[in-house]
Amino acid sequence: MDLREEEFIYPGTRACAGCGMALIYRMALKALGPKTIGTVPASCLTVLHGMQGFCSTKISVLHTPFATTGAAASGILGSLEAKGLDDEICVLAFAGDGGTTDIGIQALSGAVERGTNFVYACYDNEAYMNTGVQRSGSTPLGAYSTTTPGGKTTHKKDMPKIMEAHGIPYVATANAAYPLDLYEKFQKARKIKGPKYIHILAPCPPGWGFDPKDTIKIGRLANETGFWPLYEVVDGIFYLSKKSKKLLNRENRKPIQDYLGSQKRFRDLGENIIKAYNEYIDNLWKNIEKRIEE
Repeated sequence: MDLREEEFIYPGTRACAGCGMALIYRMALKALGPKTIGTVPASCLTVLHGMQGFCSTKISVLHTPFATTGAAASGILGSLEAKGLDDEICVLAFAGDGGTTDIGIQALSGAVERGTNFVYACYDNEAYMNTGVQRSGSTPLGAYSTTTPGGKTTHKKDMPKIMEAHGIPYVATANAAYPLDLYEKFQKARKIKGPKYIHILAPCPPGWGFDPKDTIKIGRLANETGFWPLYEVVDGIFYLSKKSKKLLNRENRKPIQDYLGSQKRFRDLGENIIKAYNEYIDNLWKNIEKRIEE
């Protein structure tokens, strides 16, 4: 793969050690290139960018309120269209799971329904990490947060499927632990006209409770246990990504305990939780098999 050498994030950001989001953002900007304008809501990414008046990236970034990322992206695109630059410059919306699955879902849905030609990336660290680890719609079953001290009682929201239901030309999942797969998907999205949505697992050492050196290990376990399949949906056609294909065979999946047990946020791994996860993963892959066969 011809990976772009230029870096678009300056050194010395305020991201946490081992931050999955920082790795995702680095690869995304490399894939999209210098002719990119970003918009970011309140999130960990605003911390990475820095205080008002400064920005740690080479690209221009508009910081916007929590609920308005999709609307801000539409506004940026409208300005570019007026100047005849919309085919030359990529509009990138980059938000966390709180700003995507919960607070920002109306603006995102509206932008997509309008056919906004942009790339929307959700880095999913599965809680409101920047404000103290409160649960979000993307927090998984059994996970501790400051608002679910006994563990969340429901599974996470399937945001990629929600976006797919909008009928957009490109939906994909990715994972910070597989940066080249992520890079390729952003490059592909850049070339497609219309709304593009990429949902990316972003392991978070302080929020999930693991050593910062294990970010890649944890991310890969999410895939290897079948919890986080990697795929693309292009014009309604489902494609399973290379790193997940072998998981169609249930025997190739690692036990979900390997993934859950590596994080302090899963404090209760009783039989009921393990059973619920195994059923969830089995159903997830049964649906994937059906889509591949169609």
